[in-house]
Amino acid sequence: TLTSFGVFLLQMGWGDLGAFGEPSKETPNLDQMAAEGMLFLDFYTASPLCSPSRAALLTGRLPVRNGFYTTNGHARNAYTPQDVVGGIPDSELLLPELLKKAGYTTKIIGKWHLGHQPQFHPLRHGFDEWLGSPNCHFGPYDSRERPNIPLYRDWEMIGRYYEDFKIDLKTGEANLTQLYLQEALDFISKQQASQQPFFLYWAIDATHAPVYASKQFLGTSQRGLYGDAVREIDDSVGKILKHLQQLGISENTFVFFTSDNGAALISAPKQGGSNGPFLCGKQTTFEGGMREPAIAWWPGHIPAGGVSHQLGNVMDLFSTSLSLAGLQPPSDRQIDGIDLLPVILQGKLIDRPIFYYRGNELMAVRAGLYKAHYWTWSNSWEEHSKGIDFCPGQSVAGVTTHTQEEHTYLPLLFHLGRDPGEKYPLSFASEEYQQAMENISGLVQQHKATLVPGQPQLNVCDQAVMNWSPPGCEKLGKCLKAPESDPKKCSWPH
Repeated sequence: TLTSFGVFLLQMGWGDLGAFGEPSKETPNLDQMAAEGMLFLDFYTASPLCSPSRAALLTGRLPVRNGFYTTNGHARNAYTPQDVVGGIPDSELLLPELLKKAGYTTKIIGKWHLGHQPQFHPLRHGFDEWLGSPNCHFGPYDSRERPNIPLYRDWEMIGRYYEDFKIDLKTGEANLTQLYLQEALDFISKQQASQQPFFLYWAIDATHAPVYASKQFLGTSQRGLYGDAVREIDDSVGKILKHLQQLGISENTFVFFTSDNGAALISAPKQGGSNGPFLCGKQTTFEGGMREPAIAWWPGHIPAGGVSHQLGNVMDLFSTSLSLAGLQPPSDRQIDGIDLLPVILQGKLIDRPIFYYRGNELMAVRAGLYKAHYWTWSNSWEEHSKGIDFCPGQSVAGVTTHTQEEHTYLPLLFHLGRDPGEKYPLSFASEEYQQAMENISGLVQQHKATLVPGQPQLNVCDQAVMNWSPPGCEKLGKCLKAPESDPKKCSWPH
């Protein structure tokens, strides 16, 4: 029997789950998933930001290779706003495209975030079905300067956030997670009935500011609205796993839960999550920005209660899923993900580095328990003075810098076993420093020697490409008049 896959990708911090030590213990279903499966303690995303991470997960390649970066400003994070012209290039091979060739039915539920023009539509890149949105649920907008973001069912929009799909910014109430949960349950039932192997990518965004939860979860958490959203997601994951068990297909379904970046601290404390003991959060290449909660679940295959110290990355889900489907990764391009099956099924450890990119710059590298920072930067003084802070309450002199600081010739080195919070750089003069840096320098030289950056997709912005008249808008009477095309260089403050 072919194995089906479920990948749950959300924006949550390493410290948001009870299984990772969150004190209020409000994630019983995810904690149970961890108890029945394997917990990854050293699992990373490929970028400290949502859209490049999603591109990396689906291509198995670093964002600097697949084009999800900008060259407009050095080491700038570049998410995918409404007016960005680029998106996932046709030359990239996505996981659902490859799985489809092996007879899988593929579905994305939730946020796509890999471009919103017609050529970037998920159904043009291997997905059979979609319920969700091309962007995040920012808004509401006035439809003159910018339109509200559409929600799609497959090829056509079915409405817009705030207009047809309500999000109450005062109370935080929205029913979207329930909508996405029901969609997942229905899809799984349908595939099971037709005995069809499937790939479900459940990419919901309730924990992304503006945070929302449905009525029955509002006010139920010790952690405020953010905690309410986490509790609803936890409940939904529990229902999906239970559904797989009730249908008798849990032993044929490999499920992985993780996040696309660390919890955003810019919206803390009211709408921000927890990155546990780690430094800073989303947008930064400190551990809080890129180390993620991760759980693998596959009853009857993964020994229960496993804990792995394997250095993992969201890109590994690409290679691991292909391996489970009996497919080889494409041989005509550099794939950065590794197959985690020997780790998950046999408890092996595979030696590999983790590269921490921010935009077009390699900011840091981890090998074993050592992490070297070649550049440090949290966010600019200009933004910081406006109250934008990616590291609130966490200032480490010479580390959480507000200007881009280069350490290429003498990298800052941390031992993440003794110092997971990156507070105590090792002495440059120590033998430990010399030995660890000799190893890391070799890895960096090798990586840079073979690196061929992709065409940057996030350089050009144009108001005319925003979601004015998505397909299906005529039926709904929701088409808006687009302004004249006026392409400009995108401006990236951080």
